[in-house]
Amino acid sequence: MSTNKDLETRAIKTLRYLSVDGVQTADSGHPGLPMGTAAIAYTIWTRHLKINPSNPNWFNRDRFVLSGGHGSMLIYSLLHLSGFDLSLDELKHFRQWGSLTPGHPEYGLTPGVEVTTGPLGQGFANGVGMAIAEAHMAAEFNESQFDVVDHYVYAIVTDGDLMEGVASEAASLAGTLKLGKLIYLYDDNRISIDGSTDLAFTEDRAKRFEAYGWHVQHVEDGNDVDAIDKAINAAKQDPRPSIIVCRTHIGYSLPTKQDTAGAHGSPPGWSEIDASKEAQDWPVEPHFFIPEDVLSLYRNIQVNGEKYETEWNELIKKYQEKYPEKASELSRRIRGDLPAAWEKTLPVFPADAKGMATRVSSGKVINAIAKELPEMMGGSADLTPSTKTWMNESGTFSASDRAGANLHFGVREHGMGSVVNGMAVHKGLIPYGATFLVFSDYMRPAIRVSALSHYPVVWVFTHDSIGLGEDGPTHQPVEHLAALRAIPHLVTIRPADANEVSQAWKAAVQRKDGPTVLVLSRQDLPTIDRSVYSSAEGLLKGAYVLADMGKGDPEIILMATGSEVQLAIAAAKALVEKGKSVRVVSFPSWELFNKQSKEYQDSVLLPSVQNRVAIEAGIKQGWEKWLGEKGIMIGLDHYGASAPAEVLFEKFGFTVEHVVDQTLKFFN
Repeated sequence: MSTNKDLETRAIKTLRYLSVDGVQTADSGHPGLPMGTAAIAYTIWTRHLKINPSNPNWFNRDRFVLSGGHGSMLIYSLLHLSGFDLSLDELKHFRQWGSLTPGHPEYGLTPGVEVTTGPLGQGFANGVGMAIAEAHMAAEFNESQFDVVDHYVYAIVTDGDLMEGVASEAASLAGTLKLGKLIYLYDDNRISIDGSTDLAFTEDRAKRFEAYGWHVQHVEDGNDVDAIDKAINAAKQDPRPSIIVCRTHIGYSLPTKQDTAGAHGSPPGWSEIDASKEAQDWPVEPHFFIPEDVLSLYRNIQVNGEKYETEWNELIKKYQEKYPEKASELSRRIRGDLPAAWEKTLPVFPADAKGMATRVSSGKVINAIAKELPEMMGGSADLTPSTKTWMNESGTFSASDRAGANLHFGVREHGMGSVVNGMAVHKGLIPYGATFLVFSDYMRPAIRVSALSHYPVVWVFTHDSIGLGEDGPTHQPVEHLAALRAIPHLVTIRPADANEVSQAWKAAVQRKDGPTVLVLSRQDLPTIDRSVYSSAEGLLKGAYVLADMGKGDPEIILMATGSEVQLAIAAAKALVEKGKSVRVVSFPSWELFNKQSKEYQDSVLLPSVQNRVAIEAGIKQGWEKWLGEKGIMIGLDHYGASAPAEVLFEKFGFTVEHVVDQTLKFFN
């Protein structure tokens, strides 16, 4: 009969060889990380992680993030062994068409995968967002003897994660916020794809994290379960975020590839695997071998998880009796439901020739809806006064005040983006992050992952065009609308006035299956008189007829977004004076319009009218879909310049005269 230590050793070997068998069967993948970190993963999952494989979405579970997502066979092996709905056949079909075991973990696809990882550093920063969400919701809902929100975030992070700038941004923020529920175990194997990390990564990583304000520990042998366990227990006692530096060996036990770059991202070959198994006293056949007692050991995770959830449910019942309103609110937040009356808080703005910048009206909308939506939480990358994203009736989330819903991310756009993604997957919040549109480039990887993974986040990007003026071309986002529209499943909305902003926030808050970008102006825009023009509710369909002007059926369609809608209205009036009949279309979101029926699309962009003009202060890419064969685009094919906004609009052709001249030139 096996001793406990023998069983533990074989359980770790099971993880290693399930992983490497999967990689070799696929003839593709990364064996090095799973083989090197198997003991770390085993320790986290069997001695610390509170999860329920029978209910992967149990709210009060601990979160586990495999930030080095290339080592995905490790987490797939863990999920199968611990009882998640992931069959052994799925492990055997690693990286194959239609499997639940893709090359890198994908949120929403594989039960038990908490977040999409693979682009290095993203998982590291996502975990920081999860820890922020946990701390904030604990402050909101916990009462004496009722810790209804109480869980940890664990992650395995790699050399590659720590090299990425996004991890540095997130780590610095986590240290400032003293996120003590954050425990990362660092796979310090000192090998990357190019070879030794000494080639490009020689700083003292531990000292770096000490400087960030983290609790730092060392485990000299990454296969020493008891030492890892002791370090995790110590981390739980420290109020700071923790990183445990575990000295590991990439491709552990592979006879010729251990501690080499060759173990990182290539199948080692069956002969290499067989030699490893023989040396480790492990059966060469069958592949994907799981001893029954090892499986029973891992399935204790499921047994314990069901017990943890049952205990939590009993706590919630008592909580409901003593704090019924809080319990009801927590339940609503976990479900992701919106309060029945929340839409009534959306402001309606009166017509105003001067109007206001859409960033300003957005700030007013945020403060109005936050009164009914306490789950709103967010901030900006050190641009709060400019992006107008401060919630006046809430404090600042900090190391000393977890109840505050306003976040100061610092000048860390990429870190902000990835942290907000982590807040979204945690559940219970409507998170947002804000910066200038031009700096969306700095956080594009996080935006892309949010779209790929269907995270329901809101990105608020202000200073949306050459209209920001004197700051010049370095800050004027010419190509950014096209770049955002190129991301599948991202909804980009550029509203034309305050009432469209209100509807844009409605669209963003209601969207549960992906991220939404709000693109807002720095300069004032008139608030359109909706007694003369169509309701701003048309924004929810992506594009709508603002007005038909002139006699008879439309012969020209002018379409525009954002600040250029005012230009389209003025140009239409001038064209009517010249005897033309013109339809003006406000076109705030291509993606929302794409979702409408063909009948609706044809009712807006009449197929019989091929004389179409699009007006937007950005590059022309993509507009051809809506312009048809004859249409023209008044846009930009160059960068901006430093000058007052009104001068730039005149010099670059965004004037009534130019629009009218171009329209008549092409369509007379």
